[in-house]
Amino acid sequence: MYNGNMKNMQQLERLYTTLQNDTRISSVHVSLYMGFFFLWNLKHFQNPISITRRQMMQIAKIGGYATYHKCIKDLQAYGYIQYLPSYHPALGSLVYLNIFERNSRKQ
Repeated sequence: MYNGNMKNMQQLERLYTTLQNDTRISSVHVSLYMGFFFLWNLKHFQNPISITRRQMMQIAKIGGYATYHKCIKDLQAYGYIQYLPSYHPALGSLVYLNIFERNSRKQ
């Protein structure tokens, strides 16, 4: 289990360093990932987290379905998350957040 505020801050610092160096990432990607990070924190760092499209679009301030789906697919393709859609309206999809090591390299 991933514990502690210090580890949380280290993870956030590694994440921002990685995002800053990744030219494929836009502000919408960052917003969506930070929404995942927020829920991951609320769930006491359990992987995976259960999400709904509506919830994530609201948290990340994304207005269009196409934008949301493009960003989530991009984040998966770029190695930031693993996304397992449920395709069921009552069940949430699962998202695994990838933990970046101290020596993360430019994506």
